Amino acid sequence: MLEKALTGSRGYWTLLAALFALVVVGLVTYLQQFAQGLGLTGLSRDVPWGLYISQFTFLVGVAASAVMVVLPYYVHHYKAFGKLAILGEFLAIPACFMCVLFIFVDMGQPRRVINIILHPTPHSVMFWDMIVLNGYLLLNVVISRATFRAERAGRPPPGWVKPLIYLSVPWAVSIHTVTAFLYSGLAARPFWLTAILAPRFLASAFASGPSLLILLALLVRRVTKFDAGKEAIAKLGEIVAYGMSVNIFFVGLEIFTAFYSGRPEEIEHFTYLYAGLHGHHVLAPWMWASLALSALALVLLLVPRLRRNESVLVVACLAVVGALWIDKGLGMVVTGFVPSPLGHVTEYWPTGREALIALGIYALGGLVLTVLYKIATTVREELEA
Repeated sequence: MLEKALTGSRGYWTLLAALFALVVVGLVTYLQQFAQGLGLTGLSRDVPWGLYISQFTFLVGVAASAVMVVLPYYVHHYKAFGKLAILGEFLAIPACFMCVLFIFVDMGQPRRVINIILHPTPHSVMFWDMIVLNGYLLLNVVISRATFRAERAGRPPPGWVKPLIYLSVPWAVSIHTVTAFLYSGLAARPFWLTAILAPRFLASAFASGPSLLILLALLVRRVTKFDAGKEAIAKLGEIVAYGMSVNIFFVGLEIFTAFYSGRPEEIEHFTYLYAGLHGHHVLAPWMWASLALSALALVLLLVPRLRRNESVLVVACLAVVGALWIDKGLGMVVTGFVPSPLGHVTEYWPTGREALIALGIYALGGLVLTVLYKIATTVREELEA
């Protein structure tokens, strides 16, 4: 089926060329980082995780969200998600791929990644994160390939795929749960030391991922003849509304617990995040923007009449993705290190070359996604014709 990606309009090839150019820019910049080390980033001794790990955290949620269409379609036989399921599975593949790449560039030297494989440490959460992430990537590749080939041939999927589909549901939950454990298992970081972090990650995943899938499905409908269906998009919008509501509720619980308990080590983190601390407030404007976008999204999503309007739904989904990209990205990751356990405030902001590397990884993920969606839409159009 790869031959389907070798034909297309001028716009398709222009998009691929633009994405490839960004990949080259990112690769060249990474080679500079490889030669000079992580010193060319904005990371420091006090803030060792930044843009790379924040994007990894956000994209794990995007990958895990594929379960929101796989579960209703394959397990509960909700036929409206028939066309949307393959788009969700194809979105999870580049999302997992980008997660692996962001960890790769964050570790500085590639041989450190090899050490995780050569010297497995079951007591390390990072070891288990590698297992669940690569396992979920493999599951989505195998499932999507088998089901799509069967659909193209006009026959039901082979029987051996169904157990893999059932396995992928808890596996999707596991990739974001283990990612949350990477943070909440660090006793010296009170901002992350909360049992609700894993449920919060999952709630945000079930809001941001389906929102991105809605936007992609509407874009695909606009540029091709492939239509995922209004009922499927409307139902996915309802899932986004529930996921976003639960996520905001969980954030409120964390803020209430920190301030009502009066624990200064927790209050300082939230104070820095939303108001700044000791004259340092680089993240505060971004977090207020995230709050504004969350409020806008919640209003648009919770009113059914507004949510069913696809133009309004696009605005709501963009607001959800923007709000959670900020909150779950730099807001979540950086604030865990500010202030430090000794009370020092060392602010972090990505450098230009750091941003170019991240942009290159996103471009590579976009390149993979574009090719996969081109194959899916072309085959679907042939079947319908």
